[in-house]
Amino acid sequence: MPPRLNKRQLREQEELQALKTDVVEGVPEGEQSESSSPVSPVAPPKPAVGGFAALMADEEDESEEEEATQTKSLKSKKKKKKKKTASATPAPPSSAPGSHTPEPSHDAQTPQEASTPSGPSKKERKALKKQKAKERQKDEMDDVDKALAELSLKYPDLKQQLATSAASSSSPAAARSLAALLAVSLQHLDSEAELRKFFGSKVISAAKSGSSSGSARQSVLQRSNLTRPQPTWWPAQLREGLSVRLLTPEEVEGGLRRHGWQPLHGEKLWTVEYSKKYRAVTFEFMRTVMSGDPEGFYQLLRALPYHADTLLQLSEVYHHREEHSTAADYVDRALFTYERGFVGAFNFTSGANRLDFDRVENRPFFLALHRQVTDLQRRGCVRTAFEFARLMYALEPWSDPHGALLHLEYLAIKAGMTQWLLDLWDLFEPDVEKESAEGKSPYVRRLVPNILPGMAYSHALALFIHEEDSGDKSHERSTEALKVAIRNFPPVVPLLADKADISLSGDIRSHPAFRIHPDASMLLSDSHAIFHLLSHLYAQRASSLWKPAARASWFAQTVSSVYHTLPTASPAPPKLFFTRFESPALSWSIYRHVLVNESTCRSLFPFVPRQILDARHLACDPLPPSTRVSEYDSEFFRGVEDVLNVRPRSRRQEARLLERLVPDGALRRQLQDLWDAHPGLAQRFPGGIVQFAQIAEQMPEVLEDMMVALAGAGADAPQQREGNMPGGMPGAEVMVNFVDPDDVEDLPDQPAQNPPQQPARQEEPEEEDDEEEEEEEQDVAPLPVRFVRSLVNRFWGGGSSNAANESSDDEQGQLRDTEGVD
Repeated sequence: MPPRLNKRQLREQEELQALKTDVVEGVPEGEQSESSSPVSPVAPPKPAVGGFAALMADEEDESEEEEATQTKSLKSKKKKKKKKTASATPAPPSSAPGSHTPEPSHDAQTPQEASTPSGPSKKERKALKKQKAKERQKDEMDDVDKALAELSLKYPDLKQQLATSAASSSSPAAARSLAALLAVSLQHLDSEAELRKFFGSKVISAAKSGSSSGSARQSVLQRSNLTRPQPTWWPAQLREGLSVRLLTPEEVEGGLRRHGWQPLHGEKLWTVEYSKKYRAVTFEFMRTVMSGDPEGFYQLLRALPYHADTLLQLSEVYHHREEHSTAADYVDRALFTYERGFVGAFNFTSGANRLDFDRVENRPFFLALHRQVTDLQRRGCVRTAFEFARLMYALEPWSDPHGALLHLEYLAIKAGMTQWLLDLWDLFEPDVEKESAEGKSPYVRRLVPNILPGMAYSHALALFIHEEDSGDKSHERSTEALKVAIRNFPPVVPLLADKADISLSGDIRSHPAFRIHPDASMLLSDSHAIFHLLSHLYAQRASSLWKPAARASWFAQTVSSVYHTLPTASPAPPKLFFTRFESPALSWSIYRHVLVNESTCRSLFPFVPRQILDARHLACDPLPPSTRVSEYDSEFFRGVEDVLNVRPRSRRQEARLLERLVPDGALRRQLQDLWDAHPGLAQRFPGGIVQFAQIAEQMPEVLEDMMVALAGAGADAPQQREGNMPGGMPGAEVMVNFVDPDDVEDLPDQPAQNPPQQPARQEEPEEEDDEEEEEEEQDVAPLPVRFVRSLVNRFWGGGSSNAANESSDDEQGQLRDTEGVD
């Protein structure tokens, strides 16, 4: 049996056969064989093999077809070289005995070749392979189409999301650049770290130790990116009731229609949701606001310690009392509350996630961020204030509901973030120019930084600072940018010159374009009023940035060179500015910014429309947006009555819970005597002595204020005057921005669930529910013995040595004395 040829030898034989065929075809017709059929090469015969060799041959034939496409280019190169030497045909390589090379003539075929059927030509094989490849590709495409069809049936929103992303008018590159600019730096959200850079660690540590109260308790380490949790805060496990979810495509489409916006690429819209308990506590919060009794806010915190609206309202109360540290602490707790709900895919630092301001559940978080920015500026932490303002802007940059840009336009210069401001300006400038020229832009009806007067002047100042750092004394770019700002927003010039003590000539001062308007009485529209309001606001806040001699001189020279080109009529706002602030959605953002910063912006109230100032609004939700989807009304609070109905505990249940809270019998009797000695506690703690002990452990500072108030009022008059806060001095009044209950029509009528004006230990029918008792017992953990003894000694006055003895009547008379109250 002749040996089997390897693949290399077979390929060489095929190439030689193809070359001989080409030579035969090149011979003139007369010399060719008079055969009607064209000459086609015959496949080389394969020796007969058997056994395992036959199996190996079949496998090699299959692999040869697969390798044909890979060696296509190599074969073509070899063919070109062979054709050049076709006249001198090389002899076939000597192979094993019995092998031979087929001739091009059919007459010269051996009997074995004649008996073997001729295979397809090389071109036919290639065409067949191409056809098979197309069929395989078609089958794969059919599989992909089937998979997409199945996904579209399983997830019907997928097709709509793909269509929305395809219809987006913004480019992915612009979306990535904006997300990078709005991404928040977590390390710069720590105001204490910034203060340590200024004053040193020892000074800050000493200040903290001096201001910390003696009743501070140890707590488990609580992690937070927005705040620095304090030891006096309630346990983080009590944060509950808030969650976050992604808006559906229908909800996103509805928001775009309300605002008249085009879809943008790469954005995700989220919203916070309330649980039933959180919604019920919010309903009680609104009832407390309408009642005008700040004492009710503490009762709400006993039911739900981390309730953001209540914490922000108490922060406002302490702010009016000028207790800024306590007010800031409650704002931190409100931020800590919302951070608990930001779990899962929502990342507030990425710069690409948005919160829908039209939904009332999200608005407290914006308000907390705004008050945090204001307090950080008061403390001098400009870098941290810039970071929180950037976070507030990133959550809703297109309507900017709390005016974050009005903070960023000067905080970027103060915090040394001039490059960030220049990058933000350059990102929107091409689209602003396109909209000015053609009226087309992906940001039509959206608020962009380049149309604000403060951003225009800060952009010029940032260029000037960069030119100073690089040694460019010509200042060409910054001067040109300042000229553009003066032409577009001339009212800023006289205001900024007065605030920064920059001297201008009389001719410049008397120019009609530089006329100062103290109010909106002589202005034509609300857009003109906002035009001058923003000019006053920027001059008031950023005047210190222009006071250095070099900047003041550059400002005066630029104004002198450009003022004669300004129109002699009263200046009108630019077209893009006018069209945007004619809509309530954006103009109310400016008004809301002024109302929240009432203490520093009261002089700007004459520019706010009278209907906005006269309208009654809540301090917890200042000026709700005109495009709002929800608010605190009857529809929002539907179904919360059942959640608030809580059955009081029986005496036996209360005794068993108290025994679990305070296992020590002597301390438990002392705590009971303390409860009996102050009947006013029963009115403030409807849950009885058990609730009193739990709140005392969770909120010791609240208990201390309450005990002081009770001691000052006396045992016979436990009620304090309505409208006063616990711990308030006699005659001190608290100004709270509350609304008259008669003016609210949306809240459902529900009888107030006030605590009964009876002692807590009243006779009740003994209806036992073993399952309910077991559930309550499981939720109760024993209080630390040291804490209970400290509580009793602090407010009761008895020593631990007298714990086993019952108190006499004389001792109780001494204990009711207020001299020992701290």
